[in-house]
Amino acid sequence: MPTADPIRTLSRKDRDKMQVQVTGQVPHKFVDSLPCTYFVSVASAINAELFTYPLDLTKTRLQVQGEIAAATEGLSTAPHRGMVKTALGIVKEEGLFKLWQGILPAIYRHSIYSGIRIVIYEYLKENVLTKEKDGTFPLWKSAVNGCTAGAIGQFIASPADLVKVQIQMEGKRRLLGKPPRIKTANAAFAKIYKEGGIRGLWKGAVPNVNRAALVNLGDLSTYDYAKRAILNNTSLPDSHLCHFLSSVCAGFVASVMGTPADVIKTRIMNQPTDEKGNGLLYKNSLDCLTKTVKNEGLFALYKGFLPVWIRLAPWSLTFWMTFEQIRYVIGATSF
Repeated sequence: MPTADPIRTLSRKDRDKMQVQVTGQVPHKFVDSLPCTYFVSVASAINAELFTYPLDLTKTRLQVQGEIAAATEGLSTAPHRGMVKTALGIVKEEGLFKLWQGILPAIYRHSIYSGIRIVIYEYLKENVLTKEKDGTFPLWKSAVNGCTAGAIGQFIASPADLVKVQIQMEGKRRLLGKPPRIKTANAAFAKIYKEGGIRGLWKGAVPNVNRAALVNLGDLSTYDYAKRAILNNTSLPDSHLCHFLSSVCAGFVASVMGTPADVIKTRIMNQPTDEKGNGLLYKNSLDCLTKTVKNEGLFALYKGFLPVWIRLAPWSLTFWMTFEQIRYVIGATSF
């Protein structure tokens, strides 16, 4: 990728103002529109998801180890494994392609979540919590925008995330002699709706939204802030290296911020429910948090941190570099 045009680093509004001053015409570029940004975001997210999904499956399996669901469902004899042994165990016991079990609802989720979070973040950045008069963009504004964008996107996409988590656990249930709950993504949606109605599709939405807000506080906000800091304080151009360094920072901060909420989200979504769709193990997110810490200790909230980090780092790297490269190729404004 050649040295970036400095004009591309301007915001959409600043770029439009410059064009008006030079040509006297108001620009109308689809590549810089929110719909185009949405599609680029979704394409980048699907690419990143396909590449890192096995780590997400491993993380989910790790996070439900040791929870009281084991005793309730008679799974207390299930062995406890680390990240590598869990991944190798899935390949050995279930098959290589089971590492991508649940990928379809994951793609459904990102077709909604990733597009919405980027579009909302850019909209808020340009129209609500905008740059200061001196051209700087404070970290607190970036943090608020990131949390808001992530929470809204995840709330809308929560049903797809619920299906993804449940499908990811099906292979483990079969190995332990338990009857399968679901076989396909469409069957999962239908089953959840039948048992709990519309409300059932949003089971675990609160911890889901909490996690997304924290993850995007780490991912969107950190990437944006780190990238601006690099461009403003070093000689690096808006290039692959700048995107790489910014995404590494974003992936680490997102993992630290989001892992506890991710553990709670996974356990609530994976728990069995009664005929009315109410959870049999946890009443709500706070109840799950309390029981997890009481029964397994504080560090249980960071179960799966290593695969979360190992996944989010390459996911963030793949997403942001794909996102920035597509925008560069089509001539859109840099993020």
